[in-house]
Amino acid sequence: MTTSISFPNLGLYFSNVGKNISIFGFEIAYYGIVLAIAMVTGICLAMWAAKKTGQNPDSYFDFAMIAIVVSLICARLYYVIFSWDYYGQHPLEILNFREGGLAIYGGVIGGVLTCFIYSKVKKMRFGQVLDTACLGLIWGQCLGRWGNFFNREAFGGYTDNLLAMRLPVDAVRSGELTSGMLENAIELDGIQYIQVHPTFLYESLWNLGVLVVLLIITLKLKKKFHGEIFLFYGLLYGLGRFWIEGLRTDQLLLPVIKLPVSQVLSALLVVGCLIGILVLRRRGTVLEDHTAERYDKGE
Repeated sequence: MTTSISFPNLGLYFSNVGKNISIFGFEIAYYGIVLAIAMVTGICLAMWAAKKTGQNPDSYFDFAMIAIVVSLICARLYYVIFSWDYYGQHPLEILNFREGGLAIYGGVIGGVLTCFIYSKVKKMRFGQVLDTACLGLIWGQCLGRWGNFFNREAFGGYTDNLLAMRLPVDAVRSGELTSGMLENAIELDGIQYIQVHPTFLYESLWNLGVLVVLLIITLKLKKKFHGEIFLFYGLLYGLGRFWIEGLRTDQLLLPVIKLPVSQVLSALLVVGCLIGILVLRRRGTVLEDHTAERYDKGE
């Protein structure tokens, strides 16, 4: 397999981008390393936000230890369910996480369910926990998308825009190649290359922007009800994902109607979150903010 990845219109050329690193003879996928870093840093961000808003950071560490496991399982199940044509024929591959195959919406669903149960057991405000945890979540999504870079996946159709990514055909799964890509393929030194939308990069940059907006709302503006930050997360993330998903060639499709499931969910998420924000802001009142006072006391 040819291991180069390049962004020719940016003048960036990486001649040897592997999928794994070998440590004492044991192969560890970069995909897994990136996800692990995303999780750890996401937890740290959520704990920092908890302290800034007068909550107990340790509660979020405990929550994360449970939520990460549940979310990974749900993300995998979601992907397998909507890819059953393949996994039904290759059931042992269901447990093969090394080649990717995690759907973020499945992970979000698992995380929200875990949050609901955890907040009830610990007698915490469900909406407030969602508000704080989603900051770590969106950062994890921002960084975690770079696992797709190493796996040469989550890309779109042919493009020659500024951010266009060039990949060797032999490094890409055949099911993700389209006629449009191959018609515009080029050959360099006997190797065939496709040039595509790096949708993983688009989403990573979009998520970074969403994080900045959520941090501004959290730290600088007064929210009117617990859960508002999470609703803004759903609204903003859903908007970006709806657009980006339409560019991808590896979409998971709904049975029968054959629409991209992530686009449908994104549209529903945007509409639902927008309605929730408008209705609850109208009903709610500005929450009394003791954040600065509590933070100064070290609470």
